[in-house]
Amino acid sequence: MRVGIFLAYWPWFTPAEQIDLAVLADELGLDSVWIAEAWGQDAVSVLGMLAGKTKRIGLGSGLMQIPARQPTATAMAAASLDVLSNGRFRLGLGVSGPQVSEGWYGVPFTRPMARTREYVEIVRTVLARKTLQHAGSEWTIPLDEAHGATGYGKPLKLLARPVQQRIPIYLGAIGPKSVAQTGEIADGWLPFMFNPAQPKVLMDSLRAGAAKAGRSLSEIDIAPVVTVAIHEDVAEARNQVRPWLAFYLGSMGAKNKNFYVELASRYGHEKSAIACQEAMISGDRMKAAMALTDELIDSAAICTTPDGLSQRLSAYAEIGANTLVAIPAGDKAAVVRALAAATGIDRD
Repeated sequence: MRVGIFLAYWPWFTPAEQIDLAVLADELGLDSVWIAEAWGQDAVSVLGMLAGKTKRIGLGSGLMQIPARQPTATAMAAASLDVLSNGRFRLGLGVSGPQVSEGWYGVPFTRPMARTREYVEIVRTVLARKTLQHAGSEWTIPLDEAHGATGYGKPLKLLARPVQQRIPIYLGAIGPKSVAQTGEIADGWLPFMFNPAQPKVLMDSLRAGAAKAGRSLSEIDIAPVVTVAIHEDVAEARNQVRPWLAFYLGSMGAKNKNFYVELASRYGHEKSAIACQEAMISGDRMKAAMALTDELIDSAAICTTPDGLSQRLSAYAEIGANTLVAIPAGDKAAVVRALAAATGIDRD
């Protein structure tokens, strides 16, 4: 199993930390570095910077938000990043949720499945440097007079030429239908809060989607995004990941629509997840973090002593993960070094 690192967005990681940790991971031989976006730092700018700071490590967006950009703009960014990194780019996409889509971008959170499918189709067409003509329920390109256009638009083809023949497209999905769609159309899957002790909760949907499309799971890079904290005291390691999980359970969604709370409930941790969400909504971050039970934390993160890291990593490999994308918590550089050592690639 390959191991990469997830360097998220500010303020969880400072710009200096993103550079230093990406360079360290590159030097140590880790697989990839992933940059995300929420409603602050964007992913494209930071990935462009890291393309110039690193030499061999893969660079991925984890995720670029679908409501943030037209699909053609995303395809241009992907092509640019692939050229700037000399063929190291991986495009991760996510539809986000109603809070961000509507509250930040002003884009209705309607028909997310259809929007994702068409978005991927358009991006793939552009990156393949085919002349773009798309007539769907979500996008019509070129826009025609029936949609209020002047009628002067014409089909175009991407001017840039990506280095890779096919830039891999990953989807971040945890809902049953969206995970199934990932199995149908994506090259990779970036689930958050994936529990290797209960793999069927998410894997059954992925497997069903792949089967529907006549695909094998071997065609999909299964790449769970997992917060990792390492400390001699496991209780302290759990404390280091509490803010991360509390943020996603409490802030990444609305009270009645939070995909992470729904997933925690499917794992059997509904009471803890809802208590965390309610405390976060009330403005009490500490109460929200402390509402998380050890069982919920251990289902969604790796909190371990140094000696236990290899065993925790192997649990993901055993259920079919191809890549583990680690969010380093606590002493972040030490976590990156430990991950490299545990996977036998430490180059120091």
